[in-house]
Amino acid sequence: MKLGLRWPEWRLPDRVGWRDHVIGAALGLAYVLWLVATARSLGFPRDEGVYFHAGESYVRWWRLLLTTPHEALKPNVIDGAWSFNSEHPPLMKTLFGVSWWFFHEQLHIFQDASTAFRLPGMASAGLALWVTYLFGARAYGRVAGLVGAILLGLMPRVFFHAHLACFDVPITAMWILCVYIHWRAQAEGGYLWAIATGVVFGLALATKHNAWMLPVVCIPHALCVHREAIGKGLRSGQIVIPSSLVMMALLGPLVMYALWPHLWNDPLGRVQAYMQFHLNHEYYNIEFLGRNYFSPPSPKAYLPVMVVATVPSVTLVLAAMGIGERAKLGALRAWSWTRSWVAPAAEERPKADAAQTDLLLALSLLVAIGPFFLPKTPIFGGTKHWMPAYPVLAIFAGHGFALIRRRAHRVLEPRIGKRVWRVAAEVALTLSILLAPLLTTAHSHPFGLSAYVPLVGGTAGGADLGLNRQFWGFTSQTAAAEYLNAHAPRGSVVFIHDTTWDAWSRMQQEGRVRSDLRAAFAPGEADFVLVEHELHMNEVDYSAWVGIGTDAPTYVVQHDGVPIVSIYKRR
Repeated sequence: MKLGLRWPEWRLPDRVGWRDHVIGAALGLAYVLWLVATARSLGFPRDEGVYFHAGESYVRWWRLLLTTPHEALKPNVIDGAWSFNSEHPPLMKTLFGVSWWFFHEQLHIFQDASTAFRLPGMASAGLALWVTYLFGARAYGRVAGLVGAILLGLMPRVFFHAHLACFDVPITAMWILCVYIHWRAQAEGGYLWAIATGVVFGLALATKHNAWMLPVVCIPHALCVHREAIGKGLRSGQIVIPSSLVMMALLGPLVMYALWPHLWNDPLGRVQAYMQFHLNHEYYNIEFLGRNYFSPPSPKAYLPVMVVATVPSVTLVLAAMGIGERAKLGALRAWSWTRSWVAPAAEERPKADAAQTDLLLALSLLVAIGPFFLPKTPIFGGTKHWMPAYPVLAIFAGHGFALIRRRAHRVLEPRIGKRVWRVAAEVALTLSILLAPLLTTAHSHPFGLSAYVPLVGGTAGGADLGLNRQFWGFTSQTAAAEYLNAHAPRGSVVFIHDTTWDAWSRMQQEGRVRSDLRAAFAPGEADFVLVEHELHMNEVDYSAWVGIGTDAPTYVVQHDGVPIVSIYKRR
């Protein structure tokens, strides 16, 4: 008698449901754990120190509200707590503070306060992967959703920013969540989905000012989906407005107002000040192709060049395939609709998509990147300001992979009989797509703003092209801190360059920098001088040479041979 082993036959139901939420949540959780495990090796960018303080201030006020509400609601108390960093919305800073209070101060789950502060931003990265999987699975199939979500997490710049207690990854998550809920509202109908759209839009408004552009995505899409009902209503003298748009207009501002006590004492005046701050934002320095930009106009090539230089090339190729296939199908639909006299037979016509998914994803992608082709849009944030476009880019990349996979199945199945070999071929195909982004992303840490993809020559190629090497002053807290801890005599004074006092202090509080080392703000006052290499800071090198008496660095922090931070020691 022969005993045979058979592969278990198991598959998910055709309908996307609760099991897919489990898959998406597990994927997001795995990403968050990776982020937490690598957080301590990443220094503190200048913005984080501000948001740490804001989070502490906000959570103290919320605790006061719970214990002594009559005191907390006094106008001077509200303004005293909420005026700090009032140029940015409150949601993430509040969550930073709540996480710090519970997980560091009360429960002592995280030894480092910074990790507790950063946890909500990391969780938002997990949420972005979760929603990207669900969106892709419902739109183009589970393979597209799964690969798309993984490719989103394996973008080096996304991985870098996902560590931080900042707003760029959170607004990316809120953007794709709002677009997804809006999409479901059009397909499912009913007031619950419409209300959810309004609430999530309000959360996006309370996250970052990118949310102002979401109506430009949702309104044209909803009008297109409901065009027949709207036209019928107009012919009968009625105005038909999709309920999701009504809820966005009503609930969105209310949710933001409820979460932002800073607005309560002067709503109109403070909303106007908030909008004016961002509409007239100052223009910081950034290097691009060897030139320093510190005022408009911005170079129109900045976005496309930086996307090609920072997003793994395989992801871009797959996205181009996915977009090309959907564009071809859309063009065929348009041709059959507008030129019925030459259209194919009815059974050959492309099936119409009542939810207009392709249109919605195209709008989301184009609106997220559109402002960066305008001459007055600042580019000081590098790629982080258009990251809300990346989940859609990843979904299209996942769809591109699904097209390749289907083609491979058609070619290989007649030639491969045993199921074990088909599974092996499937694994090999998947690894061929995911391995390069994984290695590129892992290798970029903790120098995520210095790293570039192999297509442009990696970090060295980016430096040769004159692309920005870093900003925010966080790199002096990586290998530079390790060198100082090991070699600086006790009580040494260190010129910390672009690193903020808050960041330096927190590094010392958490034991990353020796507590006896003192910070200085002029090279001539220091025993050790840190120089973070940025084009517009070249003069600091010369100041260091004069102030410390040598032009030869004693140590250089490098990434793939590219100088990131030079350390000079007084003779």
